[in-house]
Amino acid sequence: MTTSRVDPSEEICAEFWVSLASLLRSYTAAHGLNGNRQATVELGEERILVRCGENWLVLERKGASVNWKREDGSSGMLELTDAGRLRSTIGEEEMDLTAEAWARDLMWELPREQMR
Repeated sequence: MTTSRVDPSEEICAEFWVSLASLLRSYTAAHGLNGNRQATVELGEERILVRCGENWLVLERKGASVNWKREDGSSGMLELTDAGRLRSTIGEEEMDLTAEAWARDLMWELPREQMR
């Protein structure tokens, strides 16, 4: 896979940001169907907040940089690429795969301590 090195423009980043929020809405809705659970997704120009019960995810964007934080204190940094992927220190991943993984984890009914 070819990695993207060109930083996307602000307009493209804003479009990718809206797309990421939309993916989170879709995937949390899909994962909530089985357990009759709902998540809320709040979108702002530089912040996305996703909540389901006690689980939450906050994403904050500055340009192409995206910082994320979870209710358990875990956090990280990603970067939007010009191809619409999310880049981390370990590589690039399609935005929809990252959103689906976050949604699956957020919508899980058991407290995290019971998952391990």
